[in-house]
Amino acid sequence: MTRLLVLGMLDVQPMSGYDIQQALQLTDAERWGGVLIGSIYHALKKMEQEGYVAVTSIEQTGHRQKAVYTMTEAGKTYLQELIKDALKTSSVLYPSTLYSGLSFYEKLGKDECRKALQQQRNTLQEEYDAVKQGLAAKDAAMDHNIPPMVMLVMDNMLSLIKQQQDFVDKALELLDAEN
Repeated sequence: MTRLLVLGMLDVQPMSGYDIQQALQLTDAERWGGVLIGSIYHALKKMEQEGYVAVTSIEQTGHRQKAVYTMTEAGKTYLQELIKDALKTSSVLYPSTLYSGLSFYEKLGKDECRKALQQQRNTLQEEYDAVKQGLAAKDAAMDHNIPPMVMLVMDNMLSLIKQQQDFVDKALELLDAEN
């Protein structure tokens, strides 16, 4: 995903690693894209070696220099491959740690299990709130003109979190219904 996002950004305009990092942090790519922001520089260097990006200039900013990258023709072809792969790869992810924990919940006392599930519920609520805040910030920054595909992504993220919250609530109800 790092390569896809970096090349996607370079397809818009030449940028430095720092500029890409700032843009991805602004869009909260670590949350929705599974990208570690610190991996951008490594990806740029590797893709430069592979011929997908090239340094077009070195800019002086204070006492530091920053390389400005652009995408090569090979990079444009590679970006299309990455997009196709991302679109056709299954995105179904199961909450395996939660499922595993629920499979053996009876090994805990009811109170400990309830407490852990409530912590899970709180974490999900924090995630939901963070996505909602990100959406509001993006909406304001884009003057209430969020592209439909981005809106679809954001709505789906919120739906997935809500579905997990409902699942945890049902698990808590089952736990409370036990004698």
